[in-house]
Amino acid sequence: MKVTRMVIVLLTLFSVLFFESRSIYAEYNQNVSAKGAILIEQESGRILYEKDARSPMRIASITKIMTAILAIESGNLDKKVTVSSRAFSTEGSSIYLTEGEEIPLRDLIYGLMLRSGNDAAVAIAEHVGGSLEGFVYMMNEKASEIGMEQTIFANPHGLDDHEEHYSSALDMALLTQYAMENETYKEVTSTKSYRSDSDKDHIRVFNNKNRLLTQLYPYAIGGKTGYTKRANRTLVSSAEKDGLELIAVTIDAPSDWHDHMNLFDWGFANFQIKTLVKKGMVKDIDDPYFKNHLEAEFSFEFPLEEDEHNQIKTKLMLLSPSNSAEWEESGHPYPIGTVQIDLSGETIGIVPLAYKNEEKVSTFYEKWIQRWIPMNGVFTGG
Repeated sequence: MKVTRMVIVLLTLFSVLFFESRSIYAEYNQNVSAKGAILIEQESGRILYEKDARSPMRIASITKIMTAILAIESGNLDKKVTVSSRAFSTEGSSIYLTEGEEIPLRDLIYGLMLRSGNDAAVAIAEHVGGSLEGFVYMMNEKASEIGMEQTIFANPHGLDDHEEHYSSALDMALLTQYAMENETYKEVTSTKSYRSDSDKDHIRVFNNKNRLLTQLYPYAIGGKTGYTKRANRTLVSSAEKDGLELIAVTIDAPSDWHDHMNLFDWGFANFQIKTLVKKGMVKDIDDPYFKNHLEAEFSFEFPLEEDEHNQIKTKLMLLSPSNSAEWEESGHPYPIGTVQIDLSGETIGIVPLAYKNEEKVSTFYEKWIQRWIPMNGVFTGG
């Protein structure tokens, strides 16, 4: 098998098995008021709890997570956005933009996420997408890219102005997992208060509506609230404790604050992040071709319950070299196998292994450097 084809096969297999691993989850015996709910771990995506999490439902203003991440990814957050009449006249929650005013994209994003400004959502959409309709197309393209299979966006704010605007708890968790990998998004969603004063005539202070972050839960690190009459209360939140970062989503939840706090408390009490494969050289290999030459390309960590530790099994799978001299002479790292990690007989991850020949100096230049450049003030050549 050629190296390039092998890389594609390994990465594809890893991706498929990695996402399938989210279906493994433990028991949660408390009541959840939400119609749809989910709790996942940020890094691995492992589902710890779900309740009707894959059914499409109306989602209200948690829609704005997608609007925010697309705005952030568009770049140049300091660029001024001119507020249109359409943005100015948008109904519902508002940051009170005025028609014709110019405001930095950055300030619109903070107003969108902290105050849930529908006018900010339309202004962002028209600026980033060229039109509201163009931005909605971008939203659905990104949803498809992320793997949000039960989602259709029809607007950038979540108002009930279209029948075909919905998502699922699982899809919104996937979106939040994606967004939380962006440092700017993390900074915005974790901000409790923001002052927009780029224009002396329009000084605004945005205080975050997310009570989990501002008042109720000490481990909260961000999220987004939502409400419409048809969707009822929706909430997405992230929390972190002792290196474990969790995402909770509830849809149509009369007691969403308590749902999230109870889910987080249960998750933190029952799961810990464990390193199952460490990045670096793989030891205890007897095969002469691979001994002292196998390197795990990254570490693999996974949230586990205490009684799951003894259910972890690892499998080393290697390709046999057709020509040992070719392997030894190449000096270049490339995947030649994998470590497969199983939990209770189900694969939860695959780590590619690279062949490394660290002892060999592969170029004339490197040999010359080693021979003639002083080492600690002493020449090694001569």
